[in-house]
Amino acid sequence: MRRTALPAVVLVLGALLGACDGETVSFADARALADGVTSAIDGKAAKFATDVTAGAMRSKSQGQARVARAGTALAMTTDFLGEPLELRLVDKVVFAKVPESAREDVPSGKPWVKVSKNGTVGADPFSQVLGGSIDQLAKQNDPGRALDQVRRAGTLTESGHAELDGGSTEHYRLDVDMAALGGDLPAGLSAEALGELNGKLGKIPMEIWLDEAHRPVRITLDLAPVLAASGVPDAAMARIVTRYTEWDTRADIQAPPPEEIGEIPAG
Repeated sequence: MRRTALPAVVLVLGALLGACDGETVSFADARALADGVTSAIDGKAAKFATDVTAGAMRSKSQGQARVARAGTALAMTTDFLGEPLELRLVDKVVFAKVPESAREDVPSGKPWVKVSKNGTVGADPFSQVLGGSIDQLAKQNDPGRALDQVRRAGTLTESGHAELDGGSTEHYRLDVDMAALGGDLPAGLSAEALGELNGKLGKIPMEIWLDEAHRPVRITLDLAPVLAASGVPDAAMARIVTRYTEWDTRADIQAPPPEEIGEIPAG
């Protein structure tokens, strides 16, 4: 009896230990998380869809991104100014396809303009809002940038496993210290805007879900602290949710041809 029972006990204990090991996560701190995921997605491409909520405002974007340590390239379409806006991020430069309603403000009617992160000074509504807003809008979909912010300013607060869209994932919760990011701020925030909050904004919660290959399938940034620091009622919800799919996607993303790029004159 003992000879047959002992192997059975060993098997049961082994199964229990295996189950416990299976619940452990791959990364113990924010830096290890950022480094591990960056390595997992370097040189790979995925499709993405982003939902931005800020009180009553809703915005949706979709596209594809090719991630590389030297800089992510992405092509996307977003609902902006009441009509679809096409953006490309190539070699750290953002290009915007000018809506038909504003095309007459571009010399020779060229369809694309290069976006400056410092803002574009023009008299028309399109050029007034180009600048940092669209630059941030494009770059907030870059998982490499989000991971760099985690690496520099993130603190891991909780980790575990979770079912997401029918699949098993590793789930990480973090706090991102705004002061530690300097001028490279998420959610379209500028250093000037952060300064106007007079230090009221400390940390922003972030969540990251990873697949079995340590690739992000969802990244969520909670912007409620921004609204609260700005005096918006607590009931207002604000967050950015980006979903990544098909990490085996092939993405050939190029800058627009030079002959199609115009400049909006300063007003």
